Amino acid sequence: MALEGGVALVTGATGGIGEAIVGTLVAAGMQVCITGRTQEHLDKLAADRQWSRQVEPFAVDLTAREAVQGFCDWIRHRHRAIHVLVHAAGAIVPGLIGDSRLDDFDRQYQINVRAPYQLTQELLPQLALGMGQIVFINSSAGLHAREGIAQYAATKHALRALADSLRMEMNEKGIRVLSVFLGRTATAMQAAVHAHEGESYRPERLVQPDDVASVVASALLLPRTAEITDISIRPMLRA
Repeated sequence: MALEGGVALVTGATGGIGEAIVGTLVAAGMQVCITGRTQEHLDKLAADRQWSRQVEPFAVDLTAREAVQGFCDWIRHRHRAIHVLVHAAGAIVPGLIGDSRLDDFDRQYQINVRAPYQLTQELLPQLALGMGQIVFINSSAGLHAREGIAQYAATKHALRALADSLRMEMNEKGIRVLSVFLGRTATAMQAAVHAHEGESYRPERLVQPDDVASVVASALLLPRTAEITDISIRPMLRA
């Protein structure tokens, strides 16, 4: 399957993983709608990477339901069909259950679960027209929870459930759904987690964002006779 000429949407485009995936989709010849928290950062990213002709930046606060709705309205106005939707935005606030704030739990839920749900639900007609593919960038925490990240792991388990149900509902409409469960990946978010844990951050020993983008692209290009449902990626070099 060729991606050239199709329309993609990538959330979290200014993060390491999102940026790498956008770069891969642009290189494949897609028109890519990108989201992030600020228009300034999105515009700078497009200019620095010389993507201006192939990306359409739109700043959106994923914690605000009305802002997500406005973004969906903008997408529908510009594009009749969507061929690829990648949920790469994410938030984590580490902490023990006894010490964690409910406000932090709410924000992680809004970004990690509710926003992907709302975006997907709103854009299902466009995805059906494009025989679209939906990619949820998840985490190994969505498979196995551990101490210190209960809030984050709960949202990632919920995201896995969303993807699994969506896949069963949408396959007959020609929509494929992929969950990518990542181990520790060399991103600014992971650097902050290492700092919180008091660990030395060695990005060269972690999964690289370009690795993730390469795997996602390979899955998207798989012929329609098959579907990859779940991929787990972890660092080759163990800490």
